[in-house]
Amino acid sequence: MQYYQVADDVFCLRGTDVNMVLAREGGALTLIDAGWLKDADAIERSVRALGHRPEDIVAVLLSHAHLDHIGALRHLHDRYGIPAYTAPAEVGHARGEYHESATPLDVIRRAWKPRTLAWAVRIAAAGGLRENSAPHIQPFPTEGALDLPGSPVPVPCAGHTSGHSAFHLPAVGVVATGDALVTAHPTSNIEGPQLLPDFFNHSTGGALDGLAAFDAIEADLVVPGHGPLWKEGIRRAAEIARGRAAGN
Repeated sequence: MQYYQVADDVFCLRGTDVNMVLAREGGALTLIDAGWLKDADAIERSVRALGHRPEDIVAVLLSHAHLDHIGALRHLHDRYGIPAYTAPAEVGHARGEYHESATPLDVIRRAWKPRTLAWAVRIAAAGGLRENSAPHIQPFPTEGALDLPGSPVPVPCAGHTSGHSAFHLPAVGVVATGDALVTAHPTSNIEGPQLLPDFFNHSTGGALDGLAAFDAIEADLVVPGHGPLWKEGIRRAAEIARGRAAGN
């Protein structure tokens, strides 16, 4: 199964070691993040298994422009005309004008670890060695809640990248944190709320500061970009991640 329900009309889609979120309102859908390049088929299969068509996706919201989140954006746009939006500070990154991401060399240096090596093989097969961008992407059309299925509210939390956003779905108490906060990753030995390892972050200090964005949010359920769901609240998740980053 490549998807499962996490709240009323909200689903987690599973790509290659990465999570995406689908919010439904009637027959219309919002997709948050788009996996790796070759996760496009998994997205389409999941959408159809839920009784919809890919054309029912009104828009894709991008947390940040790393290859494991931007993957299917161009495919969805070129084939179905689906627009994509991200924070203004992330647009240039998504269009490929500059890069704020780990390099293949960063991964190779850590590939002596069996779990990291196995992950590297999986992501290479998923398109991780191919350049990918979304020249059609646009900044969020409005501030605050977006007029899209699920009424997602962008939450600025820069650090992992300069324009990273999480997305709050207030009506169902869900936060899709992207990579601002995860609960596991194949390159990490930690389980539970955490920042990604330093080599993935544009600024780990910035990512740590970015956790403050979650302190004012009321939401019990966290759907991270990587790792299992967290059901003890976004504030508690941020507190744990902050403590771990500080070595506590």
